[in-house]
Amino acid sequence: FVGPGGFINISQNSKNIVFVGTFTAGGLKVALEDSKVKIEQEGKERKFIDQVEQKTFSGRYAAMNKQPVLYVTERCVFRLREGGLELIEIAPGIDLERDVLALMDFKPIINKEPQLMDPRIFRPEPMGLKNDLLSLPIEERLTYHPEENLFFVNFENLYVKSSEEIWKIKAVVENILAPLGKKVDTIVNYDNFNIAPDLVDEYSDMVKYVMRFYKSTTRYTTSTFLRMKLGDELAKRDVAPHIYETKERALRALAQKEK
Repeated sequence: FVGPGGFINISQNSKNIVFVGTFTAGGLKVALEDSKVKIEQEGKERKFIDQVEQKTFSGRYAAMNKQPVLYVTERCVFRLREGGLELIEIAPGIDLERDVLALMDFKPIINKEPQLMDPRIFRPEPMGLKNDLLSLPIEERLTYHPEENLFFVNFENLYVKSSEEIWKIKAVVENILAPLGKKVDTIVNYDNFNIAPDLVDEYSDMVKYVMRFYKSTTRYTTSTFLRMKLGDELAKRDVAPHIYETKERALRALAQKEK
């Protein structure tokens, strides 16, 4: 008998979990036509059932601990909620009732019409995800969470190549935070961040300017070079220079500052 190995310990301590597999098993045949999914032969065995013989992962325990969990199949995507599985996405070409709901032993949570899964997933050519990541607009990189009074700056994979980009960052930060009338806690993700060497001084001056909107700030990146270089420039401007290695350490540091 083959046991679960270290799966239980690994999954319970993971910050995010994504289960990936087919929706049914036993003879399932799937084809792709015009960026759509076509079920040519349905699997004989259901996977989304009421009872199982053994458990190696507890959805109830994960939900109680607010652990983010996704279940991704070829035809739909579920998110774990405290009340069960929420159907959040469906593949193009899939009939919700016939191809999903009729093949489940329980009814999933459907709070709104499921979004279509990205059609690029079902095409043979590359999806172009690198371009998506690198071309993410500044407005989408800056997010304010009012319930936590937290401002999240996602500069992952950003390459600053011009003064115009620096001015844009400054303007967007000011437009978001100035109307609040209060300072915010801020965390900045600098993973894979890059900047033209001749713009480092100008960028650091911009950072010092927007600090007027921040109550407390932590930054993180896995790049030792960037931690040293950017940290030195911030220190010259009397801005707290420490940059953490991981998001978790940055969050802990932010929490300590609040105490």
